[in-house]
Amino acid sequence: MNSTAANVLIAGAGPSGLMLALELCRHGVRPRIIDPLPGPSPLSRALVMHARTLELLDRHGLADTFVAQGEMVRGVALRRKGRVAAKLPLGRIGEGLSPFPFALTISQDQTERLLREALATHGVAVEWNTSLTGLTQDAAGATATLQAPGQPPETVAAAYVAGCDGAHSAVRHALGIGFPGGTYEQVFFVADTVTEGLDVDARLGRLLEVSLAPRTFNAFFPMPQGRMRVIGLLPDGLAAEAASFAAVQPGLEAAEHVRVQSVSWFATYRVHHRVADHFRQGRAFLVGDAGHIHSPAGGQGMNTGLGDAVNLGWKIAAMLQHAAPEALLDTYEAERIPFARQLVATTDRAFTGATRATAWASFVRSWVAPLLLPLAVRVPAIRRLMFRTISQIGIKYPHSPLSQGRAGSVAGGQRLPWAAGRYEALRPVGWHLLHVGPVPAARAWAAAHSLAVTEVAPAAAETPGTVYLVRPDGYVGIVAAAFNEAEFAAYARQWLGE
Repeated sequence: MNSTAANVLIAGAGPSGLMLALELCRHGVRPRIIDPLPGPSPLSRALVMHARTLELLDRHGLADTFVAQGEMVRGVALRRKGRVAAKLPLGRIGEGLSPFPFALTISQDQTERLLREALATHGVAVEWNTSLTGLTQDAAGATATLQAPGQPPETVAAAYVAGCDGAHSAVRHALGIGFPGGTYEQVFFVADTVTEGLDVDARLGRLLEVSLAPRTFNAFFPMPQGRMRVIGLLPDGLAAEAASFAAVQPGLEAAEHVRVQSVSWFATYRVHHRVADHFRQGRAFLVGDAGHIHSPAGGQGMNTGLGDAVNLGWKIAAMLQHAAPEALLDTYEAERIPFARQLVATTDRAFTGATRATAWASFVRSWVAPLLLPLAVRVPAIRRLMFRTISQIGIKYPHSPLSQGRAGSVAGGQRLPWAAGRYEALRPVGWHLLHVGPVPAARAWAAAHSLAVTEVAPAAAETPGTVYLVRPDGYVGIVAAAFNEAEFAAYARQWLGE
């Protein structure tokens, strides 16, 4: 049996594992990343990328590349009896709230490829055909057993292990962490197609189209290269094991008045809703689908996993490089598990409303929604609320030990509000001190602590003199309306490893 060592071992090379590896590299930690698959998956799977994810990618200089290879969601069409009943123009719905005020469609295989390419610039590559078959740990570290086909088992001593290995996580099973929840009774199909007959708006172009049929559900998602993702309920009486696109195609085309020219991928699946009992056990962590799975409503799954990875990555790096306190690692679960539970509850309600087959639910979907939703999205406050919720820019950690202070409408634990020029200041690695207008004492303190420091102009409802100490992931650690050196120094001693 071979024995090796690694600072951080990442099990799983999907989006979450790749993003965690990239975040560690950003902070100067070289991880080892393994996956039991023989190579990259060609399947498109997750499709929607939201603004907060693009903001996190922008710290790596990658956001523009993703936007260039994806397609902006310009609007939603509500279909009834095979025809468009209403349109909801979206476009840049979050203008003024984010540098990426839109949702993007980009397939998961594209996302993984771009993340792998970014990792390669740091000299890190995925070790395919490598499974984690055992995991133990003690106060000094973790020991993982790895197995590659035709090779003797390998024992790896690691400071930390991250399970980014999906809903059937080998890391979660090895740790014995519970994964409570359930499974919806409906069976869905998904297909990547070239489809004719859908609406092409003269101003907006292709739209995300959702069918409002009384007893079924179909949705059409525009994809790059002119493709269309189709998601629908598997017809009654058709077993998932025997299902094929040929079996669902006649009913789909008849109900929606479309013609499917070609299919590049077809699968069936059940939707689960589960959250692990813990995201941390000692030196091991669960990230992405290993810790939480939920309905696809709102396209939140992959984005949440990528957010997990960034949240955990900088904290592990701080432990390894800056002797940060052990309590910093506890904040990963404290911050991410409440959000995961809230997300499961929210997507559960949305999923149930979209698929419930009762007469009342069908009436609301078919007749009330086409009347009210187009009116609602014209109201600026509702548009902003929709964008904040779906884009994940509204995620905040008010109860985290890392979150302190309030100035105006901004409190510790919130994402630093966006204003032109501010997020560029966050691209350098590490904590950042931003002050509104001249604050010489804050600049001097930041310089003495080797912190990046930026003076910014006041934004709306922001008072000159406000000082933000911003975490490496872009969330506010501590904020004050006026700089108090003793207060900021105490915070730095507690959390920055000083």
